[in-house]
Amino acid sequence: MMNPSTPELLVLHAVRLRGVTTEAEAAARFGLDEEAVGELLLDLQAYGRVTRSAFAGTSGWSLTEAGRAEGERLLAEELAGTGHGPFVRERYETFLAYNSRCLTACTDWQLRPDGTGRLAVNTHADPVWDARILDELTVLGGVLDTLSAELGTRLTRFSGYGERFTTALARVRRGEFSWVDRPRADSCHTVWMELHEDLLATLGIRRGEEPEPRAV
Repeated sequence: MMNPSTPELLVLHAVRLRGVTTEAEAAARFGLDEEAVGELLLDLQAYGRVTRSAFAGTSGWSLTEAGRAEGERLLAEELAGTGHGPFVRERYETFLAYNSRCLTACTDWQLRPDGTGRLAVNTHADPVWDARILDELTVLGGVLDTLSAELGTRLTRFSGYGERFTTALARVRRGEFSWVDRPRADSCHTVWMELHEDLLATLGIRRGEEPEPRAV
C-alpha cells in the first residue's frame, strides 16, 4: 500500500535534497502547489526551520539545524508509522552495492588516461570510451528505475527517480554531454546522489557511518 507524505515533510525534504531551492523548485520536486509551498516555507521560517539567503542576484531557501532535525523526526515518524523500514533498508543496501559504479562512470566521463599514465579531461573524441560509459549508465538507470518503482509502491515520494535519470541520459545520447554530471540540474549524477541522500535521511543513517556495500 502506498503512503503519501505530509506537505510539511515534503517541503522540508525537498529543501534538504536540493540544498538550496526556490519555492518553484521545492513545489515541483513533489508536485505541490507553488503558492501553498511558499506559504508553508514562510511558516517554517517563522519557526526557525528554514532560512532564505541571497547571493550574486540569486536567492533560495535552505534548512537550519532545527529544520534538519525536524525533517529527520518526521521521516522517522513516517517510517515507523508505515512499517516499511525493513523494505526501505533492503533497497538501500541494493543501491549501495551499485553506488561506486555510478561514481566511477561519472568520473570516467570527466577524465580519461592520456596514454602517458596520467589523466586528462575527456574531450569525448573517443566514441568507444564514451559508449562504454553510456552502456554502464544505462544499466545503472535500470537499477535506479527498479528501486524507485519498488520504493514508490510503499512511499510515494520515492517515485520518479528512474524517469528523471533516464531523461537525463537521453539528453546525453543526443549530444548534451553535460547532463551526465551537470550540477544544480536533474543530471544522471544529481539524480543518483539525490536518491542516496533520500535513503540516508529516511533511514537516519549518517554519511561516514554507512555499511560496507555487498558485491553485485
